[in-house]
Amino acid sequence: MLTDRIFQISNEQEFNSVCMEVFKFQFEHNKIYGQFCRLLGKDPENVQAIQEIPFLPIEFFKRKKILSREKEPEIIFTSSGTTGSQTSKHLVTDLKIYEKSFLKAFEKFYGSPSEYTFLALLPSYLERQGSSLIYMVEKLIAESHDPNSGFYLDNLYSLTRKLIELDRQGKKVFLIGVSFALLDLVEKTSFNLNNTIVMETGGMKGRRKEMIRQELHEILKNGFGVESIHSEYGMTELLSQAYSSGNGIFECPPWMKIFIRDPEDALSIQSEEKTGGINVIDLANINSCSFIATQDLGKISVDQVEILGRFDNSDIRGCNLLVI
Repeated sequence: MLTDRIFQISNEQEFNSVCMEVFKFQFEHNKIYGQFCRLLGKDPENVQAIQEIPFLPIEFFKRKKILSREKEPEIIFTSSGTTGSQTSKHLVTDLKIYEKSFLKAFEKFYGSPSEYTFLALLPSYLERQGSSLIYMVEKLIAESHDPNSGFYLDNLYSLTRKLIELDRQGKKVFLIGVSFALLDLVEKTSFNLNNTIVMETGGMKGRRKEMIRQELHEILKNGFGVESIHSEYGMTELLSQAYSSGNGIFECPPWMKIFIRDPEDALSIQSEEKTGGINVIDLANINSCSFIATQDLGKISVDQVEILGRFDNSDIRGCNLLVI
């Protein structure tokens, strides 16, 4: 089964093979994506390499139903958006695929969720419906089987006490938070954490002035007393995440790959060391669209992906929206 093979990918050759099969499947079964490809004169007969596969502009998730299977969605994930703006909708027809994707990716980069206590500081996400990030963190909390794991909204005092207490006990803690809330936390208390991973999911959500990644991470490193700040790169339109253990350098799970497109020619893929728009292949999106042209900027060098920010004319929303 194609879905099973996606999560069994172990090398580039397997990725390329499954990728071409997914392209053929979505060309034939995804009405919107198929029309888009035909307008570009692309089809499974003349596309010979994954770099030649058309990437659907992410804006289509705002206006169209992006589906590759005739099945009712089990859940609809929505982007946060800005006041009055149109939000993206990701129609997810099989939640088990999403769960398998984020659990396998987390285990690859961090080990079993059962090893950690998860403390989540995600107020802007908790305050709305349809967040894929909240769904993922809820599952990680459940998989931790730790009564200390949980969400925190505005009760920073309780979070501070719990964080200090668990870290001093030598517990492995995973603190995941939106940038503005993490800044709020370190402004109130100075920490000296030895057993905690701090992960920011990006974005000020209009609560604070956007700042460059280096500045944000320096403040958080000093405030939490840690050597590095981890990051997650994900979005409503994807069912997979890339992770960074510091410096804005991200790694993808085996079924996800990032390319950089020429900012002057959206159909051309850039060579290494050049900045451009980020195109994502996410094979976990088997039931929607696996080939997406995002509004983010990035650079690739020797298989390392650096996320730089967003195009100037892009609306500020989603995960990891750190401006350059």
